[in-house]
Amino acid sequence: MSSAASSPAPAPPARRCDLLRVVGPGIVVAATGVGAGDLIAAAKAGATLGLPVLWAALAGALLKYVLTEGVARYQLATGESVLAGWARSFGRPLQLYLLAYFAVWGFLVAAALMSACGLAAHALVPWLSVSAWAVVHAVAALLLVGLEGYPVFERVMKWATGAMALGLIGTAAFVAPPPAELLAACVPFVPPGGTLLVAGVVGGVGGTVTLLSYGYWMREKGWRGAAWLRAVRVDLAVAYGLTGLFGAALVVLGAAVLRPAGLAVEGAGAAVQMATMLGARLGRLGELLFLVGFWAAVATSIVGVWQGVPYLFAEFTALLRGRGHVEISTRSRAYRGTLLFLTFPPMLLLLLGRPVWLVIVYAALGSLFMPLLAATLLWLNRRGAHALGNRALTVVALLLCLALFVWLAVVEFGQQRF
Repeated sequence: MSSAASSPAPAPPARRCDLLRVVGPGIVVAATGVGAGDLIAAAKAGATLGLPVLWAALAGALLKYVLTEGVARYQLATGESVLAGWARSFGRPLQLYLLAYFAVWGFLVAAALMSACGLAAHALVPWLSVSAWAVVHAVAALLLVGLEGYPVFERVMKWATGAMALGLIGTAAFVAPPPAELLAACVPFVPPGGTLLVAGVVGGVGGTVTLLSYGYWMREKGWRGAAWLRAVRVDLAVAYGLTGLFGAALVVLGAAVLRPAGLAVEGAGAAVQMATMLGARLGRLGELLFLVGFWAAVATSIVGVWQGVPYLFAEFTALLRGRGHVEISTRSRAYRGTLLFLTFPPMLLLLLGRPVWLVIVYAALGSLFMPLLAATLLWLNRRGAHALGNRALTVVALLLCLALFVWLAVVEFGQQRF
């Protein structure tokens, strides 16, 4: 059992002024979802297309709010996770597909997060190599998650999110154009030839699989029942408001720093390049400020993935055994085994490089996950399915999510060469 399951469930805030005091799991899911890939995609859009794509980062955060709110609303209404809802509604074939996807996704994302953490830490403290710093971060995340409970984990994520805000939004504020230009860039507009890049920012900002972890972090806090819906929505609004600001900050930095120099953005190494250019413009303090923000972004992602993803495998194990609704313990064999799987096997990719066939399989499977989530939320939260079923505006928003992600999936498959 989780710690929250063994203690009395807290009552939701009765007054509006108390809602902000419970904000926590949303910050965790947002900090986990904003990783190196999201930030680099936003920076690349800014460097390639300029400030007019600023709105895309904000729109991406809004879409992820819709999806995460749907995940949370289903759990509050039914008392079971979306994974359990999938198992009950769609059966074993979907479970096996998702289990395979999560295994490949977890392996590759773990390696990518280690590399990004190593790169950011090496840029700040070059005493160790990139690979050595990568291993240090992976083991540190293992120890934090394995030895400490959720309250400590949440506090660490909140402090790191503050460092992200200071580093990323702070440096963007130094180089940002006047407010009138920023407001004008919030109006949806797709520059010629920029459709795919803009759609990638909209679809990428805010994470993918880690959205499902929000339900487990709600359980850790003891948030159960429909009465918590208002607090959950405030929690997610604050979180994805920050997500939008982080994405917008990288668009601004890309447009203001990289675009004038005509530099391409490819891979996490672009963050170090941007830091160097900020140092030339703002001094060493500006360079360090950005690097601290970038490091905090990737460090929160690795810790959040290490803490959240094992819940998914642990519940999958229980569901495949036909146990039905269960409370997942962070001390279970499935949880701890997944934690070890995320930490050690992906280290091989730091030495061998990323195998091409794994990248192709990951890209193909990953392009299907978000439309699947949007489509199944339309079904699981359909009107009449439970007391918190979708309303008309939510249905429209989910259909927009579905249309966007299906289009991105088609484009992604079209670019693969199997």
